[in-house]
Amino acid sequence: MKPYSRDLRQKIVDTYLEGEESVRQVAKRFQVSPSFVQKLIQKYRQTGTVDSEPHRGGKSPKLNPEQIDLVKELIEQHSDATLQELCNMFEDQSGIRISRSTMSRIAQKLRLSKSKKSTDN
Repeated sequence: MKPYSRDLRQKIVDTYLEGEESVRQVAKRFQVSPSFVQKLIQKYRQTGTVDSEPHRGGKSPKLNPEQIDLVKELIEQHSDATLQELCNMFEDQSGIRISRSTMSRIAQKLRLSKSKKSTDN
């Protein structure tokens, strides 16, 4: 989701600072949440600016590119292996344990087809 524009943020702060409307009224007027108005006003009072913070990137991936290459090799070499078997082989070779769902997501991301073989045989 994109941050609200600087112009809108400034209008919200200016409207609140005029003192005629409560946080809830300002939020309703600009169709934003009351908590957003509160945080924006708090930020304005502390820093003097209404600019949004830069995106911080999110969660870092569990595996580095070399480890993802190892997963790719394992899937290509053992195309009939189950996800759990691939996880076990990956752990044996890398020392890192990953779940079946992680293995599945990596395979999907790499666009590699994975066998439907089940472990319930």
